[in-house]
Amino acid sequence: MIQQFRSINPLNIILLIGIAILLRIGIFIDMPQQISFEFMEPFARLLLDIPLESAFSPLANILVALSILIIQALIFNRIINSYGLLGKPTFLPALLYVTAGSLLAPFLLLSPTLICNFLILWMIEKFLSVYKRAEVSSVMFDLGMLVALGTLIYFPFISMLPLMWISLIIFRPFNWREWIAVIIGFITIFFFLAVFYFWNDSLDKFYEIWLPLATRFPTNLRINLYDSLVLIPVVIILVLGFFQLQKNFFRSVVQLRKSFQLLFFMFIIGLASFYLKQNLVLYHFLLCAPPAAALMAYYFLYANTRWLYESLYFILFGSIIYFQLF
Repeated sequence: MIQQFRSINPLNIILLIGIAILLRIGIFIDMPQQISFEFMEPFARLLLDIPLESAFSPLANILVALSILIIQALIFNRIINSYGLLGKPTFLPALLYVTAGSLLAPFLLLSPTLICNFLILWMIEKFLSVYKRAEVSSVMFDLGMLVALGTLIYFPFISMLPLMWISLIIFRPFNWREWIAVIIGFITIFFFLAVFYFWNDSLDKFYEIWLPLATRFPTNLRINLYDSLVLIPVVIILVLGFFQLQKNFFRSVVQLRKSFQLLFFMFIIGLASFYLKQNLVLYHFLLCAPPAAALMAYYFLYANTRWLYESLYFILFGSIIYFQLF
């Protein structure tokens, strides 16, 4: 399977769709009776209230989520190949994105984080374009607005704001205008939101938006250890990917090294920002899918022992299906 996706082949699109469906076989067999879906945060519904709970049946919800994931995988694959992030054209980023986006049962349904991943992909493309630009203030302004839009959909997305400055540290010499442009872009969206709240005599609710920022980092987490066993092969692949990347790190071009550093920080921020949501929701970790998929794709592209990398992906693939069914 991995060998097939190492090269660019139109047949891979059909195979990708088939794999994405197989990775959802458990939820198709045991379909939930009812699925709730919140498109935007409660504070943003005054601006745009879309009653999507009644618009989608459980089957439609799963199929729409599946379609979105496949589209995102193809976009992600194009971005990675366009900027030469893996060093050679391949279809592995799409395969690993679909796989990472199917790890846990909540990933298989429509969720705010699934929608936000469109913004994540857009941000990755803009980040990668920063390296060769002479002036990036306009890009950073756009990125600030993207973070604000993502925050309207899913509040913990606000944690991506520091990533803008991390990207400037990694890719650019210091320029205060570029740092300020991020804040201006972010504030622009929320300024208009504040005006809208003011017109509707609800300005007091606007202040409540920021209360989760004062939430203390939890010291006790209740996680089903049985369900998390599916993450074991993922961790193994990520560790092998890290060592593979480290092996070639200083032989790689500067842009590739900087890009993977940025993806590492994106992964860490996405992982740690779950506490900004009042109750832990597992679909939050879907924000980590793009950077994780990039590192896993790097391992599978440069691994030399075929039986090992094919077996690892088969174990991961089988584990996802097994934990859905049992």
